[in-house]
This record gives sequence, structure tokens and C-alpha cells, in this order.
Amino acid sequence: MSSSSHPSNSTEPTRPVATETSADSPPDAGARNGFDRLVLRCGRSAAWLVFIAMTISVYEVFMRYGLDSPTSWVHETVVMLVATLFSLGGPVAMANNRHIRVRVLYDTVGPRVRLWLDRFNDLVTLGFCLLMSYAGYVMFWKSSHNPMGDWSLERSGTSWNPPFPTLVKGMILLALAVMTVQAACHLVQSLRARLEPETEGRLVEEYR
Repeated sequence: MSSSSHPSNSTEPTRPVATETSADSPPDAGARNGFDRLVLRCGRSAAWLVFIAMTISVYEVFMRYGLDSPTSWVHETVVMLVATLFSLGGPVAMANNRHIRVRVLYDTVGPRVRLWLDRFNDLVTLGFCLLMSYAGYVMFWKSSHNPMGDWSLERSGTSWNPPFPTLVKGMILLALAVMTVQAACHLVQSLRARLEPETEGRLVEEYR
């Protein structure tokens, strides 16, 4: 049989470095490692924040126009929830390989050049995430501490006055930190990637 005449030379599982995803792909089709899949699971759970924001918005409409008793907390809470979702969108898009990209050069070169482009892209992404994480840390520190260095949360300044500005900046810092870890994992994987001759130069990654 032809299937037995060409035994595999490696027992280690492999997968493409960059998995193309589409609208009808599985939810974790673009995930490159276990950490990406964990991020995607957390992202699916966080998506319920949209439902919470919608529910309390309906409640506000009913209270304002039905009972003539508007609330002081719904608007700020909805803004905070939506801002949190936007913050978490970065790690989720990165985990599922759905960031917008320009592929004019990438699609015109061979597998070997693509491998080096993947490595360069992952290196630049890691550097960018590190710098943005530092900026996010500075922003969060200033929002959570007064000039004397004591713990003091930044508040919205409204009649309700919740510490949502600090909370949102903390979520931004968390999202950037997660993206930094993702970028580091992706860089390690692309550096360990190899070209597989028996599959006509297909680019694969090794999981050890």
C-alpha cells in the first residue's frame, strides 16, 4: 500500500504556523498554542458582558421613560463594560489570528521567506506589546496612586462617582500583558518552526 511505503520520520505533532481563518471557521481555528485557546475560552465568557450591558440599558430606558425615575449608574456602567470588552478584543483577535493584515508581499514569496517574515512579524509584535504594556502600567499607576505614591483610585467625578476610570485602565494593562505573553509564545514557535520537505515545503511548527 502507498500509505505504508512512506512512513513518517517524526512522531511529534505539527501544525501550520499561520492558520487562515474565515467567518465559518471553528472558534479556535486560528489558535497557535494552548495559551491562545485559554484566551479564547476566557473571551467567550467575557462576551456575556454585552448581554449585561444590554439588559441594564433596557432597565434604564424603562425607568427613565416608563417610571420617570432615571438612574445615576447605568450609563457609566455600560461605558465601563463596553470599554472592558474593547480592551479584551486585542488578545482574543491575536489568539484567533484575526488581526487585519496586508498580505501583498507575504502572498508573493515562498515558504522559506514566509518563515522569516513570520519571525520578523512576531519579533516586532513582541517589541510593540512590551512598549505598550509599559505605557499601560504608567497609565494605571497614575490612575491608582496620588502624587505622594499612596493608593488612591481615580473616579469619574459624577454624582455616583465610581472608580471606573482606574478599573478600565487596569483592564487595558491586563490585556496588553496578555498580548505580550502571546507575542512571546508566537515568537518562540516561529523560531522553532521548520520547513517540511516531504510536504512540498509546507511550513510547520513543532510542539515539544
